[in-house]
Amino acid sequence: MVLSTKLFYSESDSRFKLFHELMGRKIGHILLVSTPYDAWIMEEDCRLSERIVNEYRGLNLSKPPRLTWVASATQALAEIESNSFDMVITMPRLADMDAAALGHKIKEKAPDLPVVLLSHDTIPSPEREQPAGNAPGIDQVFVWSGNTDILVALVKHAEDRMNVEKDTRSAGIRVILLVEDSPYYLSSLLPILYRELVSQTQAVMEGTLNEDHRLLTMRARPKILVAGNYEEAMAIYERYEANVLGVISKVRIKRNGRPDENAGADFLGHVYRRRFDIPLLLTGSKPEDAEKAKTVQAAFIDKNSDTLHEEVQRFVKKRLGFGDFIFRTPDGAEIGRASNLKTLEQHLRTIPDDAFMYHCRQNDFSRWLFARTEMTLAARIRPISDEDFSDLDSHRQHLVAMIADRRRGRQKGIVADFDAADADFDTEFFKIGQGSLGGKARGLAFVASLLGQNPDLHTTYNGVDILVPQTLVITTDGFESFVETNQLRHLSKADMPDEKISEHFVNGQFPPWIEEKLRHYLRQVTYPLAIRSSSLLEDAQFRAYAGLYRTYMITNDCPDLEQRLKHLIHAVKLVYASTYYKGPKMFSRRVGHRTEEEKMAVIVQKLVGDQYEDAFYPTFSGVAQSHNYYPFARMKPEEGIVTVAMGLGKTVVEGEKTLRFSPAHPQLLPQRSTVEDVLDNSQRHFYALKMEKTCQSLNSNEGANLWYREVAEAEKELPVQLLASTYVPEEHRIRDTLHIPGQRVLTFARILKYREFPLADIVKDMLALGARGMGCPVEMEFSVNVTEGGDKRPQFAFLQLRPMTARAELEQVTISDQEIENAFCYSVHALGNAKNREMADIVFVKPETFDPAKTVQMVKEIARINASLVKENRKFLLIGPGRWGTADRWLGIPVAWADISGVGAMVETRSERLRAEPSQGSHFFHNITTLGIHYITVFESDGSRLDWDWLAELPRMSDGNFVAHVRMDHPLTLKVDGRTSKGVIVSDS
Repeated sequence: MVLSTKLFYSESDSRFKLFHELMGRKIGHILLVSTPYDAWIMEEDCRLSERIVNEYRGLNLSKPPRLTWVASATQALAEIESNSFDMVITMPRLADMDAAALGHKIKEKAPDLPVVLLSHDTIPSPEREQPAGNAPGIDQVFVWSGNTDILVALVKHAEDRMNVEKDTRSAGIRVILLVEDSPYYLSSLLPILYRELVSQTQAVMEGTLNEDHRLLTMRARPKILVAGNYEEAMAIYERYEANVLGVISKVRIKRNGRPDENAGADFLGHVYRRRFDIPLLLTGSKPEDAEKAKTVQAAFIDKNSDTLHEEVQRFVKKRLGFGDFIFRTPDGAEIGRASNLKTLEQHLRTIPDDAFMYHCRQNDFSRWLFARTEMTLAARIRPISDEDFSDLDSHRQHLVAMIADRRRGRQKGIVADFDAADADFDTEFFKIGQGSLGGKARGLAFVASLLGQNPDLHTTYNGVDILVPQTLVITTDGFESFVETNQLRHLSKADMPDEKISEHFVNGQFPPWIEEKLRHYLRQVTYPLAIRSSSLLEDAQFRAYAGLYRTYMITNDCPDLEQRLKHLIHAVKLVYASTYYKGPKMFSRRVGHRTEEEKMAVIVQKLVGDQYEDAFYPTFSGVAQSHNYYPFARMKPEEGIVTVAMGLGKTVVEGEKTLRFSPAHPQLLPQRSTVEDVLDNSQRHFYALKMEKTCQSLNSNEGANLWYREVAEAEKELPVQLLASTYVPEEHRIRDTLHIPGQRVLTFARILKYREFPLADIVKDMLALGARGMGCPVEMEFSVNVTEGGDKRPQFAFLQLRPMTARAELEQVTISDQEIENAFCYSVHALGNAKNREMADIVFVKPETFDPAKTVQMVKEIARINASLVKENRKFLLIGPGRWGTADRWLGIPVAWADISGVGAMVETRSERLRAEPSQGSHFFHNITTLGIHYITVFESDGSRLDWDWLAELPRMSDGNFVAHVRMDHPLTLKVDGRTSKGVIVSDS
């Protein structure tokens, strides 16, 4: 697979001759070593090739890099033998070799070839600023946290280093010096700097093309040079002093090989004494650092600030800002500005006739387009004159159409920009904005790509439409615009209830540029919609967030368009608000992310299903995983597991009563081996959307507008007819028919036993396809809608695809027979692979007072204990019956993440009063495993055990009505063997 780019520019235009000579040394060929999923994200979501082309156009440079992708270290070494590369970018997880070993082998073959590691499995804590030591063979380490700007930044940075000497000397190009030795902050700051500088420099070049080349070259894009210590910083400054435009330095850097608390400030002091007009910025993490900045006349930014990015952007814009294209009347009065093709087109539609003709007659538009290296378009516009048209309006519309066509042409790709003028509603994927799609939408777009690349799937299942529902994504720049306009950034660190957060967001002014596009969208779309979150970190391969943000279903059936628009915007605002809710904040704190760095895209997606009188819902929904943590009987872990339920998928992801099966053994249902099991565990309620020709009120509770119905109420509706069997009391038997009287029970027999719909086969193939693409086990959410009669075919619709938690390939953990014998907790269903001694606190639900009717009260007691332990920074072992994190309080303890944010390991036990199957498909379960929190299930029937008598005798730190807290004298020893799924917890006391 080769990801290549092309650039078209005019060699004959002498005005750009100097710029053709800049950046003479380029990164022309990059070897990208990664899984198919990582490569796809870089190309499709980041549009790396396209972005490099566009930014090269803006700087009038030729031959942007070509990317060659390989999936293994072996292939990478073979490519280096046979081809010439200027850079290698490798991800840490490769199938056949780790990145450090690959780098070492590359250096043996090509010692001068730069090797850059994008590390995403170990993201340093923001508090840890010391640099990570690069492994031999790795020249530089960047941190991959889902922000794809880092990919463009590292290419630009490498080219800047190669060309700074010649370009500063020949054209007076400016230099910004960044003194930073932490990979974490370097990866955070470099993309900000490059994004702002490219944007501002393009504006300068565009706005001043009618001036001479001296002004143009003096304001060309500065280069960014990075120094890792005091000596490097001094050497770079002394060499390029005349060209230095600004300096950003951290306080604590090495001087003479040792960390020095004053070296950064001393360096800025040296710069200030030599050149008082150079803007300086000092970054630090201690209160006294701000005083150091004052002594050298530098601005100061606290690196622990929740608004770090915003403050850096403000510094760059305030001190290094440049102008836009300025629209003027013939007498010189300014009437508008444009910074890109889009705003140019918008102004051209509305500026007065005399201003339009004024610019046309001076060829201002063609000059501006040449500056952006839009050579073909500029060459076509330049010879056009008034005489070519019958009237001025025809001239204007022709010019607007040419620019619109060119703009749309640049945006071609799998995910199309939503253009109200000519949106093709047969398109599967639209987007509003130029930011990131976010994690969930990335997964969906990747699925759409995979389906397009595998037409044989449609042939195999020619009676089923396998698809991604029509999707519109409001990209992350919509969220950024909303938050900045309404000054809501402070809520990222505010300690207030979710309801108050949502109030601030709901009352905020929505960006008009998004609102207008949504209005045009709703003119064509009148079916029910799902409004889903898609944050940057959601569904990331490591530290994925799942189910922490909100999803809303709206009927979209109000007669009045403006009412529908208002309702949709309300739902989008509530999804935005959930970015700053308590749960995501605590999860971010646990994994070392800044809430400020999180950005939210929003998916507006067609809701799959049919309407049955006032109810709208799919036949059934489900979650499928390619790894089964709890295999039964003949099942194998690698064969996967599927969890399904009638109606909307909220039943599944919140851990309510569902049906689980292996796609390899769809008729093997050990958890329903008896009639009693079937009756006890079958689904009795389902979620639907109530269609009332009105806009139901929305609030921070995403399920408030859903209809929680009893299955018995829907007996005459098609889904029950397809999924139900009948319990005959007289026979104490369940028959797979509805033609006899009796209690209807959802068994999915027509689907799983008689295969009237090929669910198991489709899921098996889709899981295999997704796992190959992402290079790891995957989890997918889907909905199936089956109809009877008519031409409408059954639909299998993808709603989400994400990587499952990566199983760390750590050192072998061995559990001895003696440890099993001594353990107070032993399980053969333990998740993880580790040995630790980090917990001395145990919080457990007391068996003697456990009452399924009081599980909500238990949550409150657990939350109080958790809050106190979090303050003490003490992780704890949590023990209790049933499903942890279920939304159904009769199946377990319905804790949310915020209630147990300090937990180190969890034990799920059984109770005679509460029997529930493990809930693999829930969002809560996904987040627990993502964080590496060991989840241990104790089934007494399989030899597992928990010594309740020993636990009950321990002296208690606190003893509530339902929950007790004990503290050991010595840390507990927890061992989990990932090969056998065995786990023990041993007390040394």
